[in-house]
Amino acid sequence: MISRQRDVPGATSAGPLSRRALDRLPVYLRRLNALAAAGTEYVSSTELAAAAGASRDLVRKDLSALGQLGRPGKGYPVGVLEAAIEQILGISTHQPVILVGAGHLGTALVQYGGFAARGLDVVSVLDADPQRVGQPCGQLTIEDASRAGEVIERTGARLAILTVPGEAAQLAADDLVHHGIRGILNFAPVELEVPEEVSVRVVDVSAELQLLAFHHISGEAGSAR
Repeated sequence: MISRQRDVPGATSAGPLSRRALDRLPVYLRRLNALAAAGTEYVSSTELAAAAGASRDLVRKDLSALGQLGRPGKGYPVGVLEAAIEQILGISTHQPVILVGAGHLGTALVQYGGFAARGLDVVSVLDADPQRVGQPCGQLTIEDASRAGEVIERTGARLAILTVPGEAAQLAADDLVHHGIRGILNFAPVELEVPEEVSVRVVDVSAELQLLAFHHISGEAGSAR
């Protein structure tokens, strides 16, 4: 999905990582997770490049910022590289996440099983609708959004997923940031104004569909020539 993020480079003991390199790390990690599960010990830059849709040289440049992890003639040790990327992404230990907006999308995300496998635990679901508060959402019970501060303090969450209507997104984000949230995954169709120290990624589903439509139409036009 299309996402936008403040241009805040990450850093490692070996050097800085650009925003684009950081965006590729989860793709590498997904492939490494699959290789580790299959018992594969080493992976080549060529294989990671194919998974990320990038060049082999770009993969090597990205991974060089993590340290000298490659082995001549063998490639990268899967377990070591997996652990290094998890540490950079901050998921070497599980990170608590709260979700605000328990509508259809929010409920589907709570029930998605892939977060825990990537070191992320949705620990609370909040909603402003009194009729939803107290209702089950997956394994959780929906809590009142007005108690976000209490929930953040209780859970220690610093990450949040925002799946509220566009008109409610900025106020919800303001409240989250006020109570200590430092990273927001925003599904609302609006740009959020947040302090510089807060990272926001925007998931724009409609833009993705528009791009798919464009490629579909372009493909049809090309085949008709």
